Amino acid sequence: MSTPARDARTLLQVGFTVLPIAAGADKFAHVLTDWGKYVAPWFQDLLPIGTGSFMGLVGVVEIAAGLTVALRPRVGAWIVAGWLGVIVLNLLALPEYWDVAARDVGLLLAAVALARLSGPETTPA
Repeated sequence: MSTPARDARTLLQVGFTVLPIAAGADKFAHVLTDWGKYVAPWFQDLLPIGTGSFMGLVGVVEIAAGLTVALRPRVGAWIVAGWLGVIVLNLLALPEYWDVAARDVGLLLAAVALARLSGPETTPA
């Protein structure tokens, strides 16, 4: 039987499956944007590899996170939330992308909502 909570969970699960996989794949295809511009210079300086190679690794992580949401939404949603938190911290170092950081905080909250909606049912005491 459909309930608003079940419908919301399904919608969030589909979104957090498809979008990380699509963004991860685009780290290789470069159709949506130049992803390297979102890496803070201080972070680039810490990387032992070039930004392009790093973004390839990011793509693999994002695809894995999306697949985890598809198969184990409770676990995958927490992974996506953590990943978005790291992205927000990086973007806060780039004042020209604070709007993107704010949007990603909203996505982080939605991922936490999915994790909570995917947890075990609780009954009142």
